[in-house]
Amino acid sequence: MEQQFEVTLTGTDSSIDGIVEAISYPNFANAYEFKSIDGTLHLIIAKDADGQWIRLTGTEPYLSGWIDELADHVSKA
Repeated sequence: MEQQFEVTLTGTDSSIDGIVEAISYPNFANAYEFKSIDGTLHLIIAKDADGQWIRLTGTEPYLSGWIDELADHVSKA
């Protein structure tokens, strides 16, 4: 997998372009950070102990669908 790659997430009004990067995060082996190019969205996700993708932190508000959408991009990278 690439260390950093471009992703577009689907927003309520428009698409949100950003960069995803694999990062170190306490207690999680594989965490990923999304930062939008325009600076409006920041999101960190990782798999929990059950293997489900969860949001660890980020900007508010956020769409819960972004977790699945971002996880899908990460899985394909």
